[in-house]
Amino acid sequence: MDKREFIQGCAITAAMLPFAHINSAMAALMPNTQRRLAPALNKGDTVALVCPSKAVDDKLDIQIAQEVLQALGFKVKVGKYLTARRGHLAGTDSERASDFNQAFADQEVNAIICISGGSGAARLLPLLDYQLIRKNPKVLLGFSDITALHSAIHAQTGLVTFHGPNASASWNPFNVDQFQRVFFKRELMRYQNVRGAEDELVPRLNRTITITGGKAQGELIGGNLTVLTSLAGTPYLPDFNNKILFLEDVEEAPYRIDRMLSTLKLIGALDKIAGFIFGACVDCRPIGGYGWLTMDNIFNDHIKPLNIPAFRGAMIGHIKQQFIVPVGGMVEIDAEAGSFRLLAPVFQSV
Repeated sequence: MDKREFIQGCAITAAMLPFAHINSAMAALMPNTQRRLAPALNKGDTVALVCPSKAVDDKLDIQIAQEVLQALGFKVKVGKYLTARRGHLAGTDSERASDFNQAFADQEVNAIICISGGSGAARLLPLLDYQLIRKNPKVLLGFSDITALHSAIHAQTGLVTFHGPNASASWNPFNVDQFQRVFFKRELMRYQNVRGAEDELVPRLNRTITITGGKAQGELIGGNLTVLTSLAGTPYLPDFNNKILFLEDVEEAPYRIDRMLSTLKLIGALDKIAGFIFGACVDCRPIGGYGWLTMDNIFNDHIKPLNIPAFRGAMIGHIKQQFIVPVGGMVEIDAEAGSFRLLAPVFQSV
């Protein structure tokens, strides 16, 4: 090789270096959706308590969260930056991501439980070590803003995670029973709303409404509607093809619910799903103006034309009693009955 050829070769290599870096970075975010299951939990295991989103305002909430996990039978490891604060967030993005990655890396930790939701989890998504998570599958539990973590981890690793109460949420008898049945007894759960003890002759509480009858099977994906739609156009949004989509939200006016379902329609997500479950929409009240679409209007416009099994009113979301459901678990929906059930285990076989 003469000097001219050598110089040309070096120039070509140098020109390609930025693209090699880009390709390497993109390769790290290539979806690997082979279904992964975490090992099952047992009493006496160690759980990591982390705060990926907003800071906890009252230290008493942290103490109660720790006591809840201990009462459930666990040893608790507290994230290094659990009490950190930056604005409304529980520390900087790198600090919160460090606690999260460390929990997956720690061989003593069997599960990661988020203390609260709020806002900010999506900021962590580029900082998570997805290869580490693939190699160390563990139970992840949380809801609301934690939808960003459920979605990204499922999209990038295929790991089944769990949408349910945060550690600082209400741990009433219903939620404790859900936890024990899912994690300790490892039941193939059937999720159907319970009738309240104080309900009337004809039940008014916890009612489900069939949008379109029928049954369908598929992997369960979803979570908080606002958080999920904010991931549109990113590599952290899960695949919707033949999935059962579940959604919930809080304090969003109906026109915003309409806008977000429109987004899911426009990106082609709604046309791909096999079934639809809507949970609670707490305090989703209209605001002033010339009028508004009702929730019935919105579901009739966006969901009914899909002609897939669909119902709303499931006990999922920002409510005191809530189901613990596996994101990525195989389920069958029965829209007429207003229920869905697990078809396969969601933990590694012993």
